[in-house]
Amino acid sequence: MTDADIAVVGAGAAGLYAALCAARDRANVVLVSATPLAQTASYWAQGGLAAALAADDSFDLHLRDTELAGRGLVRRTAAETLVREAPERVRDLQALGVHFDADRFGHLALGLEGGHSVRRVVHAGGSATGRRLVRQLSALAAEEPRITVFEGARAQALWIDKGPTHPRCRGLVCDDGRVIAARAVVIATGGAAALWARTTNPPGSQGIGLLLAHAAGATLADLELLQFHPTAVTGVPGREGYLVTEAIRGEGATLHDAQGQRFVDELAPRDEVSRAIHALLEQSGQRSVGLDMRAIDPAHFPNVVASLREAGLDPTRELIPVAPAAHYMMGGIVTDLDGRSTLPGLYAVGESSCTGLHGANRLASNSLSECFVFARRAVTDALSRCADEHPAASDSELERLRAIPASATAERSTRAALWRDAGVVRTPEGLERLLRDPHPLARLIARCALARTESRGAHLRADHPERDPAFDLRHVLVTGEDALSWQTWR
Repeated sequence: MTDADIAVVGAGAAGLYAALCAARDRANVVLVSATPLAQTASYWAQGGLAAALAADDSFDLHLRDTELAGRGLVRRTAAETLVREAPERVRDLQALGVHFDADRFGHLALGLEGGHSVRRVVHAGGSATGRRLVRQLSALAAEEPRITVFEGARAQALWIDKGPTHPRCRGLVCDDGRVIAARAVVIATGGAAALWARTTNPPGSQGIGLLLAHAAGATLADLELLQFHPTAVTGVPGREGYLVTEAIRGEGATLHDAQGQRFVDELAPRDEVSRAIHALLEQSGQRSVGLDMRAIDPAHFPNVVASLREAGLDPTRELIPVAPAAHYMMGGIVTDLDGRSTLPGLYAVGESSCTGLHGANRLASNSLSECFVFARRAVTDALSRCADEHPAASDSELERLRAIPASATAERSTRAALWRDAGVVRTPEGLERLLRDPHPLARLIARCALARTESRGAHLRADHPERDPAFDLRHVLVTGEDALSWQTWR
């Protein structure tokens, strides 16, 4: 058994920052990473951090853009927290050695992305932001004596102490039998977009943290709300699903149909652009639309240009074939504004969590800001609130924990079924069929999607094509017993 003040599961941006924040508060941390450090999903993030840093920007403008993109489902208190604390988190990352892009005067170079009314997105190395962030934070975590890193370890189950009055999370068990006792556990395992056959995510993004929390009795929410990124490469072997960052459209790249005509406002929120592309492809029978980035300086997006050229595409001379792909889950483990789940002792941050911040459609680059804002808040709360003592675990209890199937790897058939039946457009027949899928999270996604009998943001029902005001601010919750209920979040 390993003792820690804080156990963090997942070593992406949110998990690394949570671990570093806890260590700076003189806490002992165990960081559990299924992959080697700097190889998590955050490494591939091309977007930046959204923060109101410019003279022509404000908290109110950032809040307005977030709520507009979220289609009447954003929890205002969560959005207010993000917009007010994001600038300080950018400054803290700079203090930790992250070098963000700057202009020739040394001022931060702010980018424009879909749904933003002004330039407010901070990047590092252009579209290599995730890579730069994760590399720097990983190096700091590896050198920090208060952080113990278990690479290649997977959380198999959460350790729940039933207690005399109510259950509490006391730690976790890994698949190699290692037991970690902690004052609090922070889930930072990312989302579930890799459950869909066509995705921008690496294979490991299959909702493992959500299943861990659900098996332990924590509440989930908004599983039907999966965002599709409009510009993912298609039809190119070796680059299928490769994301072409929205920042490229922010610098002037355009989308064209088979006749070369523009057909959508490229800087509209992602749900609007994805729907427009999907409708055009359904009508024309084509597999892709063309992304024209020939007027973009390739030096501004070196990793995107290099990746496309490796696949035989020259973005300086030809249009790039793109189509929507599963990208980001707005739903997740229900938490308050301090990252606390409904299970005492269990916290969730980043894409694993659901505060209501993103509503029904995430505003571009709010997600990395979310990682840092709420990771800091979660660690602060956990260290001030959670009990100091760690209960001893009996051999029988540990054997029971090891027997819990905390996660499930999706088979190819499940991934194909989710793309077919819970893709950009959903039908009741497809969702009913998905209820019979062997994967537990696929079934829960289908149940939530059937319950939301409207179209809103990333959730498009063919049989209910309009947004229903009765669902404004209404979120569908899944308890540990798989029961569905609704709550209004403000």
